[in-house]
Amino acid sequence: MKIMKITEVQIIPIKPNNGLVAFASCVLDDNFYLGSIGIHKKLEGAGYRLTYPTKKIGDKNIHIYHPINKTASKAIEVAIISKAEKILSQ
Repeated sequence: MKIMKITEVQIIPIKPNNGLVAFASCVLDDNFYLGSIGIHKKLEGAGYRLTYPTKKIGDKNIHIYHPINKTASKAIEVAIISKAEKILSQ
């Protein structure tokens, strides 16, 4: 399996709202931009979790995009959360 290259990680802190503390964006393999990734404080314990954008259509939330396997999910998490911890701890 090819290892994803994750670059240009940007973190935009916001006023905390129901656990949401920032938004993130990044570029995958120099070809694909991902934006509007929510960074939330974990409900229990320390740390952060990511949420990916959805669109509400009627009473359903439709995923705009999200990782489809644990390897991709973990790679994106590590890249974004490691930068978020540095920025949000200042």
